[in-house]
Formats: sequence, structure tokens, C-alpha cells
Amino acid sequence: MISKKKIFIPIASTLRYYLKIYNREHKLPVSYNQLRYYTDSVAYINDQGKDTLWETVLYPQDQIQDIHEGLKRVYARLKAGGDVKALNHLYIERIDFCSFGNSHPFRIKIVNSFNDVYDYFYIKTADASRVYGLEIEHILSPNQLHYLTDEDTLVEEHIAGIPGDHFLPLYENRPEFNPKRIAKEFVKFNERCFIRLLGDMRAYNFVFDITPDFDAHQFRIRAIDFDQQFYEGNKNIYMPQYFKENFPYVQMVQKLFNKDVVKQYQQEERSLIARRLREERHRVKSLRDVLVKEDLSTPEKIYQLGHELSDHYEDSIFAKCDSMGHIIDRSLKRVLLTTHNK
Repeated sequence: MISKKKIFIPIASTLRYYLKIYNREHKLPVSYNQLRYYTDSVAYINDQGKDTLWETVLYPQDQIQDIHEGLKRVYARLKAGGDVKALNHLYIERIDFCSFGNSHPFRIKIVNSFNDVYDYFYIKTADASRVYGLEIEHILSPNQLHYLTDEDTLVEEHIAGIPGDHFLPLYENRPEFNPKRIAKEFVKFNERCFIRLLGDMRAYNFVFDITPDFDAHQFRIRAIDFDQQFYEGNKNIYMPQYFKENFPYVQMVQKLFNKDVVKQYQQEERSLIARRLREERHRVKSLRDVLVKEDLSTPEKIYQLGHELSDHYEDSIFAKCDSMGHIIDRSLKRVLLTTHNK
């Protein structure tokens, strides 16, 4: 269903120019390549005694201070616009590496020495698919994202939340969590992913952000993996409802809502996306102009996705698209057209 190994797509000069215009590209003091030259590692075991698939990496003593100082400056650029005044009371507690998945990320734990409050951020290889996924998430979803690029390095903030595959056991023991609100958010998340063509949203690739409100808890599902942004050819990959890992959420929707209610929530989400498209029309146009020139997938996958979406929407324009950029452009234009006429 999903390619065993997605090809790595470097950032093209046109995308690099876009990133500079919108303040994403900066010269950073530490690169992904530098972090690769660690000398040793130990398995990171969590508080429950389970192997996390992450390894805590170690560097030579004569390099560690420079690496830690550089990472603190990267964090200041990511979170505080480069203001280094707060760096004196921050320290790097741990650098972890994960060989699982496409991006092979480094995870940095940074701690405030005044109060022991900590945060994480990630340093990865800058893959164009992932960068486009982050940018589209920032523009079109309810969630703003902070990330930076520097040549082949990508820096991302940590997205806090409860992983979707861990959420259900928690929900079952929390009677104050309203299942209808959870099901509603899954419908809307499913619609967001399909419209913007973000694939592989299995339960471990999204998190629940929970906000206590004055009379109930509100739920928002946030994607945390953007590697499969408009790369695959099968349209079902862009619908979280079709992954077996998400079947409990699908069952919840089927049990609680009829088709008319589902359509209502889908239309609500399309209207919100249309509003963001209109508000960010200049930025969206700039991104679109870059996207349509990019070679982001294989001709076979582009052909398959175009024709499957053509059949799904009964819209022949999809079948004529010759790039993933043109396909996502048509998908977003349909949102504007269909919501404008409602």
C-alpha cells in the first residue's frame, strides 16, 4: 500500500528561495551532518523499562561543549527569533538518535536550569516532501508550526500531545472525555489530510492535543509525520480512515454519527480551509508557483493519483495533471469552488 522506502528529495533552488522569503532558511551553527559523527551510543529506555528505539549518542569531550552551545543557539533561533539572552540558563541534557523511519532524526532535550522545565526539538535531513508538508500544515491547518532549514538540515519544534495509538486506553479510563467530540475531530482530521494530500496518518503518526474548556474537554488531532506529503499514488493513503491502526476511531464515528452528520463536519472543515486559503492567498500562490515545477514523485504515482482523484470527484482535470504540484493545486481550488457556492 505504501512504498517500502520513499525516495529522498533534496530541496530545489526554487523552494530554497521561498523558504528565505518566508524566514525559514537561516545559517545555523550545527548541521545534521555534524551530529552524525558521534562516537558511541546507548539504548534509551523509558520510565516503564521499555526500549524506545532511540539511542542516546555520545560525542568526544573536546567537541561536546561546542555542539551543546550550537544547539542552544539553534533553539534560540527556532523559539525566540535568535535572541540569545536566555541561553545562559539553558543546557542540553541529552541528544538521541533514531534509525527507524525515513528521516533518521536527532532529538535534543533542552532544560531550563532555573525551574527544570524542559523542551525537545529535532534535527533531520531536509527532505523536500517533508518541508512541503510542514509548510502546508502551517498555512492550512489550525496549527502553526515552527521549523527552520539550512542547506541539508531541517530543524523542527516538538509537537506535544498523546500519540493516537496510546490515546484510546487513556480515553477508556476518562469518563469526562466525550466520545462524540473525539469522533468529530477524527472526521475533520480525515478531511484535512485528504484535501491537502498528507499520507500515512496511522495512529502513531498523529497526536491528540487536549484542552480543558469551561464545560468539557476539546480535542484536536495533530499530524507529527510529514514524510508522505503527496508522494504515493493510492488516494486511500491520504485518508486516515483506511488504516487498520485507526479502525477503533472509525468504529467510534460509525457508532455515533449518521452520514448527514459526517457530511456536516466535512463541510465545516472544508470551509475552514477555504477561509485560510483566502487569508493566505499570496503565500499560497508563492508556494503553488514553486510546487508545480517540482518533481516530487514518480510518473506512475502521479498518473495513478490523478486518475483516482478524477474518479472520486468526477473531475477530469485531475487526470490531466502531470505533477503532484498540479494535483494539490487542483485539490485546493476545488475547496474554494465548492465552499464559494454553498
